[in-house]
Amino acid sequence: MTATFAAYPEGSADAGVPTDVAEQAVRTLEALRSAQPCLWIRPARHRGDPGSAQTGFRAAWVEQAQARFQRFAPLLAELAPETAASGGIIESPLLRAAQMQAALHLPTRMGTLYIKADHGLAVAGSIKARGGIHEVLEFAETLALREQRLRPGDDYRVLNTPAVRACSARHRVAVGSTGNLGMSIGIAAALLGFQAEVHMSADAKAWKKARLRAHGVKVIEHAGDYAQAVAAGRAAAQADPLTHFVDDERSASLFAGYAAAADPLCAQLRQAGVRVDAAHPLFVYLPCGVGGAPGGIAYGLKQRLGEHVHCFFAEPVQSPCFFVGMMAQDGLLPGLPALPSVYDIGLRNRTEADGLAVPSASELALAEMATRLAGVYTVTDERLFADLHRLYASEGLRIEPSAAAGFSGPQMLCGTPAGQAYLRERGLLAHMPQSTHLAWTTGGSLVPPDEFDAFLSRGKSSAAALRAP
Repeated sequence: MTATFAAYPEGSADAGVPTDVAEQAVRTLEALRSAQPCLWIRPARHRGDPGSAQTGFRAAWVEQAQARFQRFAPLLAELAPETAASGGIIESPLLRAAQMQAALHLPTRMGTLYIKADHGLAVAGSIKARGGIHEVLEFAETLALREQRLRPGDDYRVLNTPAVRACSARHRVAVGSTGNLGMSIGIAAALLGFQAEVHMSADAKAWKKARLRAHGVKVIEHAGDYAQAVAAGRAAAQADPLTHFVDDERSASLFAGYAAAADPLCAQLRQAGVRVDAAHPLFVYLPCGVGGAPGGIAYGLKQRLGEHVHCFFAEPVQSPCFFVGMMAQDGLLPGLPALPSVYDIGLRNRTEADGLAVPSASELALAEMATRLAGVYTVTDERLFADLHRLYASEGLRIEPSAAAGFSGPQMLCGTPAGQAYLRERGLLAHMPQSTHLAWTTGGSLVPPDEFDAFLSRGKSSAAALRAP
């Protein structure tokens, strides 16, 4: 059941927070604590505020990331045969999803559904191929230039010569992960000849660990959650000057790699005849864990499309770390830490969406989304599995549960009082027939067949249960 906010208690506003905003925050927090699906729309007083986040992140770094992907393309085509057909460019298709739109009961008067199919990205099979591979490439480039094994203007395939690979083998690339980022970093680092070390949380799936080990990656398992795996990996790297630690919570290189997705998507939209302007709004729904990947993509899209793109993050009901982080950022969670965790509001951070099982959001992503994010919503595991099943039945696409989080976005926006209020406030209701809804899938093409069959079985049961009165 989706939470609605029809009646609010009196006198709940804090100093400096409008009463209506504080009242809605009280109801939203109640819904979060009871693990009900709900949508939180960023108060209008925050959206579009002038100024920029004080993170030091620069828009120029996104353009540099795009150029770096191009420089490395010939090398990637050589190292990863699955990228040869694209010349070493790692990109996913934009898919019209008419059958899935029908399965979701999204009427055409409310817009058209597309899918950005990052679940099929080459090398890593997930959205993490963008940011994760970019950071490995940047590290490889910086190291080779510093040691004068690469010069500006060189063919980057020189990095695959025995002399350079011998140099790379002395260095280690490490990361803490629930699964997909570890796959991206570990596989890319191993391809480039680095030692690779992935600290995996208890949420990580066994098949992801096995796949990493098959690529020669050292997997270190931890009994704790994502935050503990990251902390352990960071501490181990600090003790070794030859280890580069990829910090999912703080990395500007990861963020830039994700943001580089904006230009290719804009080109794909134009090629598909999809307009994005005041009369043709674009709504993008992004599954969110710590926030780096969806944050980077939203950053890039807002840079390119401005007020005409509306980005929403989707999180499991037990792991809404960005949701609570955004509310705290707005001063709506008094008594909690400035960067709260889901544990602080009584949730367990337990979900089958392993890539989204994160207790606290990235401060970098929170800051950069301060004036760019439209809202965040939550979704149950049952809905994730149901939409996974619907997508396979309707479009034949294989995704993992976390990648299904975007598909409940159109219903949240178009079918809840909070979503309708957002559309009305922004003057968008009249333009909905010409609007585009874009669900961003984030992982799944590498899921073993037996695992996916189990997903489908549970998804069929979940879909039937959700249809029941």
